[in-house]
This record gives sequence, structure tokens and C-alpha cells, in this order.
Amino acid sequence: MSLCASVTLTVIMRYFVLLLFQESEGGLYVCMNSFLGFGSKYVERHHAKTGQRAYLHITRTRKTQEDENNSGSGDPPKKKPTRLAIGIEGGFDVEQEQYEEEVKVVLFPDRQEVTSEDLASMPDVVRERVSLSMAGLQAADSVSHILQVQQWDGEVRQESKYAAELKQLDNGVKIPPSGWKCEVCDLQENLWMNLTDGKVFCGRKYFDGSGGNNHALLYYQQSGYPLAVKLGTITPDGADVYSYDEDDMVLDSKLPEHLSHFGIDMMTMEKTERTITELEIAVNQRVGEWEVIQESGSTLRPLWGPGLTGMKNLGNSCYLNSVMQVLFTIPDFQTKYVSNIDKVFNEAPSDPTQDFKAQVAKLGYGLLSGEYSKPAPDPGDDPSTSTEPRGDQLGIAPRMFKALVGRGHPEFSTNRQQDAQEFLLHFINMVERNCRSGMNPSEAFRFLVEEKIVCQQSQKAKYTQRVDYIVQLPVPMDQATNMEELQEAERRREEADSSGAPPPAAPRAQIPFAACFAALSEPETLTDFWSSAVQAKTTATKTTRFASFPDHLVIQIKKFTFGLDWVPKKLDVSIDVPDTLDLSALHAMGQQPGEELLPEVAPPPLMTPDVEVKGILGSHGNEEDDSLYSPLLSPVLDDSTVSQLCEMGFPLEACRKAVYYTGNTGIDAAMNWVMGHMEDPDFSAPLVLPGSSSAPGTTPTESLPEEHLATIVSMGFSRDQATRALRATNNVLERAVDWIFSHLDDLESMDVSEGGRSEGGSETSREPPPGPRVRDGPGKYELFAFISHMGTSTMCGHYVCHIKKDQQWVIFNDQKVCASEKPPKDLGYLYFYRRVVE
Repeated sequence: MSLCASVTLTVIMRYFVLLLFQESEGGLYVCMNSFLGFGSKYVERHHAKTGQRAYLHITRTRKTQEDENNSGSGDPPKKKPTRLAIGIEGGFDVEQEQYEEEVKVVLFPDRQEVTSEDLASMPDVVRERVSLSMAGLQAADSVSHILQVQQWDGEVRQESKYAAELKQLDNGVKIPPSGWKCEVCDLQENLWMNLTDGKVFCGRKYFDGSGGNNHALLYYQQSGYPLAVKLGTITPDGADVYSYDEDDMVLDSKLPEHLSHFGIDMMTMEKTERTITELEIAVNQRVGEWEVIQESGSTLRPLWGPGLTGMKNLGNSCYLNSVMQVLFTIPDFQTKYVSNIDKVFNEAPSDPTQDFKAQVAKLGYGLLSGEYSKPAPDPGDDPSTSTEPRGDQLGIAPRMFKALVGRGHPEFSTNRQQDAQEFLLHFINMVERNCRSGMNPSEAFRFLVEEKIVCQQSQKAKYTQRVDYIVQLPVPMDQATNMEELQEAERRREEADSSGAPPPAAPRAQIPFAACFAALSEPETLTDFWSSAVQAKTTATKTTRFASFPDHLVIQIKKFTFGLDWVPKKLDVSIDVPDTLDLSALHAMGQQPGEELLPEVAPPPLMTPDVEVKGILGSHGNEEDDSLYSPLLSPVLDDSTVSQLCEMGFPLEACRKAVYYTGNTGIDAAMNWVMGHMEDPDFSAPLVLPGSSSAPGTTPTESLPEEHLATIVSMGFSRDQATRALRATNNVLERAVDWIFSHLDDLESMDVSEGGRSEGGSETSREPPPGPRVRDGPGKYELFAFISHMGTSTMCGHYVCHIKKDQQWVIFNDQKVCASEKPPKDLGYLYFYRRVVE
């Protein structure tokens, strides 16, 4: 390897090295061969396992506040962020803690230090290579910029398509340099001047009711004039310009000219209001606005010790922090990844940075050991004289873990805020994939759901079972106990909107927990059910019950829904979630004595009279003579209805099935079908028409892509198993991988020889495969944790979790771990219960 290549490799591997960095005693030892980093506790293990001797030893000492603010040291004082960005000039500083670094080479097993004098006496080639490697490691960007930043700039704005040719009315309007007010409601702040006619109106109403009254937006909807400038932000350097048609902040290269049209000289204007960027920065810096959930109204007592370790927020990673804090209070995850941590590390591959088990074990050990549960030192404090510990912890930064579990995922690989429930399911799926043999901790959540559908005309029943991990509870807003208060508030809001007055504060809906569970467990009426008993559509009832009770029950409150305009919104509700649950009455009973089952017959195809195609093989047909096929007319789906459903965000195949099963009767009927079948396990599976030559999972073998087969076989599966997965998913590799990991128990029942071929004969000759492995027991539970969300959407806001430890509720708010005084159990999003064993 050339010297240039060596340095380049060093710089690249810096990415992996610093992922392992903890501010632990003893510093970091970087293997000079593999460029992997180890703490003082584990470097001996790596040396013994690999025989590597040379390590770069990096120790860091935190600068004092005096050092950071001393311009004579060569480093400028830390500045407040001025850009809505991360990792670029003026943005949020991801390297918020400044350190002095000391670097030297250490040789094992004697830990002999190689000084600069020793290095000078070495041969030129050795000295040059070692020096270049050391320089490359020190000069490379830290992982904070690689993982946490990814050069995100929220202020990157595009030139408006209207700027160059914007038409301005010659109406004689001149805008004074101050004293503005909205022309409708007389508000004197958050004002926007339309650049077409000079009209001044107030801006949008913020999520908390503050801001404006939407009059600038309403004026655009009436006039169609697209561009507006925020008064008070105009300076010689520019101003905030918004394009209502483009629905974004934009650039206007002709802004001086457009302002001059209304008598405004940019060069003489001064800033009097915060820009949109500054407002958003303030929100990002002031997470503590949601006082109830974070208990910010109380002086909380900080906690330290094993199981009380905080986690750094890597830029909107609070959803990950909250979920992992809860998971590592569950014995199954502790046993799998922490109790056997020595075995996990010893069995880890040569590059543990890409090993799922090793990274989960490392995170779990960090959370449970207590080694990193220490007060974060104040840079200006003298540790020897400090008497009161700070609330923030040093904590751990799960950078490598986040990079590994998010790799390749369109959402979890980014720095955007995510849904904690979606991340929990994503992580459980990864655990399933990586626990094909041995203990599987996700079994703690796994349970069977039984759905019973009864045809009301024939009274015959159909039973189906599916595996699930989370109970999703609907929120019946019509069951609010303070309905009169809510209706009165809505009436006052409508009056305020019509008069232009600020809206009143909205009360929070009080929903009984029993009403949520009743909405889930009560029979549901299906009005478009196709009954195989009567061969027609009829009415049916569907009842959902637990076919097994898991050891740990996760309940999601479905606070996020769609409004009448299909815009996502969050329900502001308070639910009296109980400390204990008894679900025994919801255990499935199975087929009852004397109860008849619906015949297993598929519904007839939807036929149209205009297109005739080759039909299905009739009783006298054969594959060589098409004339012997019985006639069949092709189903033609209404593309416009399918498109409308897809635009709402539903999967294409689900939309096609909705149109098919409702007989092309329009968007309303199809929409009702979608809402009634969203929980079906095959909701987004491909539509397979009855009598078609390719039933699900019967794709011809010769059409299987060989590269897809090779990919799945390389994951440890046999060729027969890979073939079966691809056939079941129409040769889509990503879906096949998901399918194969969700059918592990089924696949394990296949008798596979060492050569990868089935020796048990055809599938029809074998016994039916066993069902998925689930635990079962009493349906009595106690609450031990909950995760709460603050904000208007899962894509913004903040997550914290409360966990009950030794009969004491503890709040985990990223790096802050404190004793909870008033756990807001009524405002949670995800609730975690454990079985009570009597």
C-alpha cells in the first residue's frame, strides 16, 4: 500500500474509530492496523485476540470555560447559532464540548510508549508511515460531523420562480419605515407585505395559538399574489421572503427593486423582528416549553448509578434514546446482550462496528453498568470545590448504534425526528433477523391476535390469526367526558376566526381508557363483506381477541390521525391509563361447538363487458390448445380511483384491492374498504385474482433472478428457502428478505439437506408447519414505563420516557436522569406493561 493510500484509509477509518470514543478514564486506543478504537478496559482483549501490538493512544482533557473564552489561546469564543443548520459556519455546534488532545504510540503487551525521540531514531519508511497515520487520524473530521451532521442546512433556499417576472401593481402604495399593522386585525407583529400590491397582513397562526391570524395566507388564497416579505426583517443584506404557491421560504434576486416599488430602501432599513430562522432556532434551543411532560415546573433530583445512564441527543435522536432506555429494563434484552457481554465480544467478527449483536451489547452495557452515569462537569467549575452535582450527565452517545440500525433505511438513517413506535418495530424486526438461533428477546412482546368474522346472513364464521407486537388503541373522541367544554371551546374558536380575534386556549379532551379498549374490542360491522357461504356481499361482524398474552404488552395510543382534509394532525387528549390491567376477558375462545365455518372460496373476479382475454383453464382445457379455455372477462380497475387512494399515501396493491373488492363503485366505497382492512396482515400484498394462473407464491422457477437467490443464500438460508421467499413476493428482493425473516418458524420446518435441497418431498406431503413461537400466560399486567411525545407531529417535537425502577418513577430526558415527582401518565404515547405473576 502506498503512503497516500495509507493516509487515505486512515482518514476513512476515522469514521469507525471515533464511533467507539467514550470520555472514559484511560482514553482511547486505536489499532494502527485495523483503525478500530478501544477503551483501556478492552484493548488488552483485542491485542490478545489479534496479536496487534501498535496502538495510537488518544487522551482528551476538557477545556475550562476560561480556556474556551480566551481569545489569546487561538480559539475564538463560542458563538450562539445564527443559522438553522448543523455542522456549518453559524449553525448549531455538534462538537459542543471542547477538548485538548494528547496523542502517542503505545506498544503492547508491555504498553511501551514510543516518544518523538524514539520515532526519530526509526528507519525513514517506518517513521514516515507512522507520522502520516497519526496526522491523518488527528486531521480527519470527527464522527459527529459524519453521522450527526451530514452537512444539514435548513436555510438553503431556492430562487422563487416568480421573482424574475413578478408583476407589481402601480397603485401608488408607499410603505412607511415603521408603524405597520395588519389591515384586518390590527396586529403589529409578524407582519407580511405582499410584493405585488403592498398589502400588509399578519402571518400564520403557530401550533400553540400564537403568531398571527392567517390573514396574509387568506389574502393569497383570494388574490393569487404569491410573494410576501416579512416586515421587520429587511436589512441591507436581505429579508425573509415567502412564496405561498411554492409553500417555502425563497430567494428573490430582485428584492431591492421590488421593495423600492413601494418606497422601501433596503440600505436604510434595520432589523426589528426575529427572522423565521431565528424563531425556529429558538424553538430548537427551548425544548422545555412542554412543561407537563418534562416536569419542568419542579426541581427534579438528579440520579446516578447502574441503569440510570443518560444518552446524548445526536440531533433529533430522542426517539431512539427513549425506546432503548425502556428496552434495556426488560430482562430478555438484558440477558441476551448484557449478561453474556464477554461471550458476545469474544465471538464478534474482526470488524465489530458492523456487528449488530456487538453494538447492541455495547449500548446495553453502557446503559446498565453505571460506568457512564456521572455528572457532566461544568467547564467553568473546579471539580475539587463543586458541592452540588449538575442535572446533566456525561451519558453515552449512541453514534455507532444509530448508524448501524439506520443504515439503508430512508428515515432512520437521517437526522430528522422519527416516530418512536415505528422505530420500536424497526428495531424488533432487526432483532428477529439477527436471532435466527438461540434466545430471541423480541419474543417478550410477540403475541397472537385472533380475528373472528361472522357472516350475518349465514351465521357462519371465519377465524384468522396473525402475529403482532403492539396493541394500537384508537381514541374515540366522541367519548370525551368533557364534551360540553370542548363544544363550547369550538364555538368560541369559530367566533374568534370570524371576527379576526386571537383564538382562545383550547381545552384538552378527557378520554376514558375503558372507552379506548372498548373501541378496540367491541364487534366491528363490515358492510361490504363478501361471504363465501352466500356467494355475495353482505354484512358481517368482526371481533378481535388475544389468542395469547405476551410477557410484556406494548400499547400505542393512536394520537396521530388525519383530518377531514387528509392533513395529518395530533389529538390533544388526556387518557386515564391505569397502573394495572386485567385482559383475561379478552382471551380468544376459538371455534365454538356447533359453529360452522365459512367455505374457503375466493370472491368472484370483477368482470367488465368491454375487454375479453384468455380465460382460466376449463375442465376440458390444456396448455397447448387455447380454444379449450373457458371464457373469462378481464377485471379492469378504475385507474383514477386507484390514483386518488395512492395520493393519500396508501400502498398501491392495497388501493388496487380496494377498488377491485368494491366493484369500481367509487372513491367513497374504496376508501371505506381501505379503512376497514388496514390491519389485515396481507393489506399491502399483491392483488391475486381468483382463478389466475399464478396464485400467490407460484412464480415460475425459471423466472427467479439468480442474483436475488444468491443474495438470500449468502444470508445463511438454503436455496429452497430463498426460492420460496421470492415466489411468495413476486421476485421483489426487499420484500422477500422481510418475508423470510417473518416466516422463520415455517422455514425451519423444511427438511433441508447440507446441499440446500429439500429431502422431505413436496410441501403438500409434509405436516403443516408449526405456528410462530409465542409465550402465553395470565392476562394481568402492571405499568412499568411509558414514552411521551411533545409536538404537533411525529416528525417534529421531542420524546422523553418515564420508567419505574424500585417503585420510583424516573424520567429519562436524553442526558438528564431524575426522580420523577408527577409522572404524566395520562399524556403518554407508548405504554409498556409487564405480566403480573401471582
